[in-house]
Amino acid sequence: MTHESINNRLALVMKSGKYTLGYKTVLKSLRSSKGNLIIISNNCPPLRKSEIEYYAMLAKVGVLHYNGNNVDLGTAYGKNFRVSCLSIIDA
Repeated sequence: MTHESINNRLALVMKSGKYTLGYKTVLKSLRSSKGNLIIISNNCPPLRKSEIEYYAMLAKVGVLHYNGNNVDLGTAYGKNFRVSCLSIIDA
C-alpha cells in the first residue's frame, strides 16, 4: 500500500469514529479482543512497540508499521497532537 492510500483510509476510519488512540487504549483493545488492526508509527519506543506486537500476536490482530513518525501519523489522522499508535476497532 502506498503512503497516500493509507492516509486516505485513515481519514475514512476517523469519520467512522471506530478507533482508539494511544498506547494504553490500544493495549486495552487488544486485551479485550476488540481491535482489528493496529497502526504503529516508526518512532514509537522499542519497548512499547514490542509489547503491542506481542499482545497483537496473542489476539491474532494485524499490525501495520506506519512509514511516518508520530507527528505524521497524528496529522494524517486529522489531529493536532502526536499519535504513536492507534487501534481500529471496527473495519
